[in-house]
Amino acid sequence: MGVQVSVVTPGAVEADVLAVPVVEPGEPPANGVLDVRLHGRLAALVAAGEVSGELGETCVVHVENGAGAARVAAAGLGPKTAVDPDAVRTAAGAVARAASRFGGSVAWLLDPALDLPPAEQARAVVEGVLLGAYEPGRWKTNRRRPRPIERIVLVGDGPGVSEAAARAERVAEWTNRARDLANAPGNELTPERLAARAAEIADGSEHLSAEAIGPEGIDELGMGAFAAVAAGSHNPPRLIVLRYTPPGVKAGVKLGLVGKAITFDSGGISIKPSLYMEDMKGDMAGGGAVVEATGALAELGVPLEVVSVVAACENLTGGGAYRPGDILTSMSGKTIEVVNTDAEGRLVLADALWYARREGATHLLDLATLTGAMERALGDLYAGVFANDDAWRDQVVSAGEASGDHAWPLPLHRRYRRYIDSAFADMKNQSVRDQAIPAYAGEFLQEFVGDGPWAHIDMAGTGFLTWPRPDYLAQKGGTGYGVRLIVELATRLSS
Repeated sequence: MGVQVSVVTPGAVEADVLAVPVVEPGEPPANGVLDVRLHGRLAALVAAGEVSGELGETCVVHVENGAGAARVAAAGLGPKTAVDPDAVRTAAGAVARAASRFGGSVAWLLDPALDLPPAEQARAVVEGVLLGAYEPGRWKTNRRRPRPIERIVLVGDGPGVSEAAARAERVAEWTNRARDLANAPGNELTPERLAARAAEIADGSEHLSAEAIGPEGIDELGMGAFAAVAAGSHNPPRLIVLRYTPPGVKAGVKLGLVGKAITFDSGGISIKPSLYMEDMKGDMAGGGAVVEATGALAELGVPLEVVSVVAACENLTGGGAYRPGDILTSMSGKTIEVVNTDAEGRLVLADALWYARREGATHLLDLATLTGAMERALGDLYAGVFANDDAWRDQVVSAGEASGDHAWPLPLHRRYRRYIDSAFADMKNQSVRDQAIPAYAGEFLQEFVGDGPWAHIDMAGTGFLTWPRPDYLAQKGGTGYGVRLIVELATRLSS
């Protein structure tokens, strides 16, 4: 059951905590009703220097008969000229974490003086509260559990506020479900269990169907690259296919979503270092985002035909594991020399991309925690976007910026292809040169996308946080990156 979201006037607030946004240097919004009901308490805190408006700062105080709430939280937005949706999300996330000590309901005062339309503020507040209050430690048994936020009250009005808030609540809930998948340990979230989650989502939607293709079917399809990566594990792979066919779709457009879902990645024979290997349970974050975003599209009723293809398997060592030097035949018929078994993501995506195009996708988008070099280049804030079509790349980047799943355009060029030239096969899966790694990985994938627009999101830094981030995604682990971007992109593509 989702969190209840409502919009009220300042005189009708009833909540456990009322959040009042404050910009630096400690300027709360002017609101006659609240100023009187708070008895100057907030102004006194500002005057005393206890509230500065610094981004992410939260000061919670108890009040008597104060604006319909037992507590008031001064929520820092940072400098007024720098306030954007991320600043609002960060402030709302800080309030949500403070409120998790007592739970219940959070009210937020929309500020018409900010250079953000009220609907944009509402969307950012709801996302910030729900994503900021997320708790990854659901396997802990000896810790006081945070109390859930059950209701969000937006105080104010404006065009589209209610609609934006309600939609943001649904998308944020699906984003948190993608985080649950990324945070689940490999002994729980096997490829079969991920396929079961997709089936569960499909069972709840009239226009969504799910199929899970096992090892025999993968072999029958000629997916030699995908099958090789999966061969070292006792847990069998699954090619998960979700088909969303709502009524009234836009004619001639079918979005193909492709996700990498390595439910645990040891690196195979080219084994990874042991430090932080436990985070490799999150190597399925792209596939998890595709699964949950498809569910979000169905629940929202976005009028766009979608086929989602997720290649789910483990990359482990074992007697059946594929080896450096092996030559694989992909579903497309192209052959691949294996140079490094830890460059497995591009192998499973090669077959999944070809399958999605065969299923009639006119526009392709793949999401993958693909290269560590991308994290070194853009950190944990931006994902890199590569594409064979500039207009489609720009649409993806724009959807990312609008949604909060930030993305940055990066180049592909045919001269990068030389990095994957092989003496023995059509191509190899890695270059020994430590140059342009995300770009030549993109060039590798481009070999399998067929005709039509395609974009590749390398979300290695943004999909799973090794260290907490100082914003509304303040927890280690899965971020749900990609769910909001996909919903925004599909909505725009359907119009």
